[in-house]
Amino acid sequence: MTARSSIDNYILNNREEFQSMLLSEAGNVATKINTILEEGNIDLLKNAETIALYVVGNKREELIDFAEVEGISWAKYSLTLALKLEWIHALRRTLWQLLRENDPLNSSSNFAGDFYELEQTINDGIDEFLNSFFISYSNYKDELIMNQRKLVEHLSVPIIPVSSSIAVLPMIGMFDSYRMDIIEEKVLNEISKLRINTLIIDLSGITDMDEYTVAIFQQVLTGIKLMGSKSILTGLRPQLARKMVHLGTNMKNTEIKGTLQQALDEYFEIKA
Repeated sequence: MTARSSIDNYILNNREEFQSMLLSEAGNVATKINTILEEGNIDLLKNAETIALYVVGNKREELIDFAEVEGISWAKYSLTLALKLEWIHALRRTLWQLLRENDPLNSSSNFAGDFYELEQTINDGIDEFLNSFFISYSNYKDELIMNQRKLVEHLSVPIIPVSSSIAVLPMIGMFDSYRMDIIEEKVLNEISKLRINTLIIDLSGITDMDEYTVAIFQQVLTGIKLMGSKSILTGLRPQLARKMVHLGTNMKNTEIKGTLQQALDEYFEIKA
């Protein structure tokens, strides 16, 4: 029997002993087993057995897939990464301990090549699992942060209907290309949803935009026209107006008023 099959059989046929060895190596994590199970529905002992069998069996694809699932689970429930790292290193030490029981110095020389090959397999497998786990964890967290940012940006772009066909979009704060992309998406969707004929965009809360953001803003105005609606700009500050002039921003299809109040007064006066 090879060292590989010996360890594999031991894990499968001596589950309680294997778990006991693992827990003795786990230190602080051993006291958190039930907490992690309750908080994240993650069975560390069962998962450790799966990881060990994939590592010893050199099942690289299965190991990476499992690591990616684990990474998402830990990120989803915001479980402590230090505990995961400590647990996986405890698993590494446990596998080393099992490997030492098949030490070629105490066995026939035929085991020597298999022993050192398996030692390398264990180390490479554990390292690969950790690498895939942390990448998966990080990607999930990044996606979560991006989705939360997108939600916040949508909430910070209020399109306010003031009649059955006119609405106001007050733009406030710092605007970059990302936030302007959100505005473009929301404006076009809301025009269709609310059947807006006229959208008053108040820029009094913006002091400046960079060149690329101004270009996207012009696309927003073009999109409004293509949707069959009219755009009115109000509150344009001198610094921003100069930049638009210098950049050659096309405002031929956009009406401009000094203030939001002026635009509303004129609109409702015409309606009256």
